[in-house]
Amino acid sequence: MADLQLVRAERHDSGQPPAPIPLPTDDEALDAYSRVVTTVAERLTPSVANLRVSRRVRGGRRLDGAGSAVVITPDGFTLTSAHVVERTDGTGIASFVDGRELAFDIVGADPLSDLAVLRLDSDAEPAELGDAESLRVGQLVVAIGNPHGFAGSVTAGVVSALGRSLPVRSRRAARIVDNVIQTDAALNPGNSGGALVDGRGRVVGINTAVAGVGLGLAVPINAATRTIVGALMSEGRFRRAYLGIALGPRPLPPRLGQQLGRTSAVEIVETVEGSPADAAGLRPEDLILEVDGSPVESVNDLQRHMVGDVIGRTVRVTVHRSGQTFDTDLVPVELDV
Repeated sequence: MADLQLVRAERHDSGQPPAPIPLPTDDEALDAYSRVVTTVAERLTPSVANLRVSRRVRGGRRLDGAGSAVVITPDGFTLTSAHVVERTDGTGIASFVDGRELAFDIVGADPLSDLAVLRLDSDAEPAELGDAESLRVGQLVVAIGNPHGFAGSVTAGVVSALGRSLPVRSRRAARIVDNVIQTDAALNPGNSGGALVDGRGRVVGINTAVAGVGLGLAVPINAATRTIVGALMSEGRFRRAYLGIALGPRPLPPRLGQQLGRTSAVEIVETVEGSPADAAGLRPEDLILEVDGSPVESVNDLQRHMVGDVIGRTVRVTVHRSGQTFDTDLVPVELDV
């Protein structure tokens, strides 16, 4: 075995302890993630309001409620969730992080998209609306709202999933909101109506707090919801067409599926007596294949056709019944919500 040799380490300094490493400044300590979140929060928080509303319940009692909203125009139009202002007297108070408290009136609400438009009694700083169609799973998003009344609260997370469905209903109707955004940004009671914002500070969704730990959904800002918001601002309501049928998904018979190049359609489960569908001769177990030449592969496909511009207009429906395919015309009426 080779002999071990001890080597003496020479000191070449003055014997003083090494100089401390300087700590980074606050700006230097922020990583890219933190910079995005802080920038978005500083930009959007002044545009997000804490809503205080009052609703009448059984027995004539009144209960106070709360939620969030986001200003979308400089002259005070504000967007929130329809369920936040449901069954209220049409007014309320919106408070902002700068201490201002502004009265508001409800301009219009659409329970079947869970969106409502308010009008503040003064100008306010608007947020910029984005487009949820550009989102990707895993993308950073920031939720701003007022959970449990704590104004200006900011949480951050990612887009967990896209294309979720959110069941909603009014007193007389029910439907599915399409393309809902799922996020792991923490949402709690009071967050409903607040802003879901992308990394560039654009509002891409209106938050809906739901039961369940770590689960949050947001109604997307896209072409369809912009149309609804525009109608609520100008007319105070959004009109939908009504056929008078209950539907369910149904696989196509193999031969028909090969002919059409797809695998599914919707089946009529029930027809309301005296409805447009009943008048057109549609009946349970009929398969709806197309509406005005557009394929119908799901209930959502049919819902997308039932908008205001088809009310009172003849619509051609392609139906498959007992091995035969045929066209029939019907005239939708306005859905009473």
